[in-house]
Amino acid sequence: MPHSFDILTESPASVEQVHAAFSREDYWLARHAAFDVTSTLDSLIVEADGTVTVRATQHLGHQLLPGLLAKLVPGALKILHSETWRPVGDRRVRGQVSISAPAALGSGRAEAWLAPVDYGSRLRFAATVEVKIPLVGGKLENSIGADLAENIPAIQRFTTTWITEHA
Repeated sequence: MPHSFDILTESPASVEQVHAAFSREDYWLARHAAFDVTSTLDSLIVEADGTVTVRATQHLGHQLLPGLLAKLVPGALKILHSETWRPVGDRRVRGQVSISAPAALGSGRAEAWLAPVDYGSRLRFAATVEVKIPLVGGKLENSIGADLAENIPAIQRFTTTWITEHA
């Protein structure tokens, strides 16, 4: 059964600064290098209305998989990652994130809202994760949720630092 997670994090960077960073290839390359050396940036599309769509592939060698998953999945695993960030008015940006693993192992999706606050911006991230492996799926979903709760704020801190260094 899928597990849902809500994560809230704040940044001194404005919504406009964060959204502008999301539209730059050098930001995504730096973010992938900082958080996941096994990812490749497959595409970055910035539309005239400000919509940003990013696609990446995470290449997990068998040795990088968690122990239990490594026993169940032969060989390497490719995880497809897509993010779309769209201005929705009133200085707000809506994000849609999807992650899928092949062979029906599982998937994840999230709705994200980036909104202004007096001192910067607030990101609300509502994710649902489903791992379709009998007996261990729930444990892996909880583990992924714990990772998200740690990584989303870390990515937001990275983004804030990146903006400061590249302004």
